[in-house]
Amino acid sequence: MPIVIDREIPAYTTSTEERIFVIDRQRAAAQKTRPLEIAILDLIPTEEASEARFIRLLSNSPVPVNITLLKSSAYPVQVKTSKIYKEFSEIKHRKFDGMIITGTPFENTTSGKMKYWSEIKEIFDWTKTNVNCTLFSCWAAQTALNYFYNIKKHPLKKNCFGIFTHNRVLDGVAEPLMRGISDEFNMPHSRHNIVYAKDILHIKELKILSYSKRAGASIIKSVDNRRVFLTGHLEYDRYTLKNQFEQNCSDLKPPVNYFSDKEKTEVNMSWASSANLFYINWLNYYVYQAEAA
Repeated sequence: MPIVIDREIPAYTTSTEERIFVIDRQRAAAQKTRPLEIAILDLIPTEEASEARFIRLLSNSPVPVNITLLKSSAYPVQVKTSKIYKEFSEIKHRKFDGMIITGTPFENTTSGKMKYWSEIKEIFDWTKTNVNCTLFSCWAAQTALNYFYNIKKHPLKKNCFGIFTHNRVLDGVAEPLMRGISDEFNMPHSRHNIVYAKDILHIKELKILSYSKRAGASIIKSVDNRRVFLTGHLEYDRYTLKNQFEQNCSDLKPPVNYFSDKEKTEVNMSWASSANLFYINWLNYYVYQAEAA
């Protein structure tokens, strides 16, 4: 089923070129099926590419998905001026079936830190009542775990940068979010901090679904299924880590377990099937069926 987005955003053209089923809002308005309402708040500086990655994965939904793109009013890196990107104040009165929050650490900004953090906290609190299920990705996952459950992130001596093997936690209970994903699977990571599984195990409101010896707890959910925390980047494209490495090669070592040749040009995209399964499971079992319940 189609993703509903504005024709003016770059992701519309990208998705059309890749033959991803997208339609504009005018065409969607003529259809009778109520789409899932999904908000995406993406604070990463290369936000246009990031949004296209999420839209690509969400396009596998069995029902139409209406995307609302959000921007921060306080984040200094963003320069989104188009009316198709809404500020939180413009949509805070609405209800959403699902929401994805991802982004760059506010600690790395040079100005507006307090205003930025104040807005993030307001959005986090708003999701309690206005979103059926919120997916917090990477920095947002670490920040939300600390905000809601006082779980601290720990700085790493060496960056967690590359593709890491993860293990599912198999406790005999069927977990819809992980349906179809192998007991061992790969996930990209690009961060300086880690959340340890041992800091989560004693919190009865949370359940660890997967972990990595090198990358720590990687997929965590709240037991009421209202929040999902993904500490890595299943949404990354084949060359996302390559581009990050080439842009910051003076500060980064090559991503581990990533390049398949000595020249560091070819990439084995070993996480693609897990990424597609994870996002379709999230939409189907945590967003769509939660909305229907």
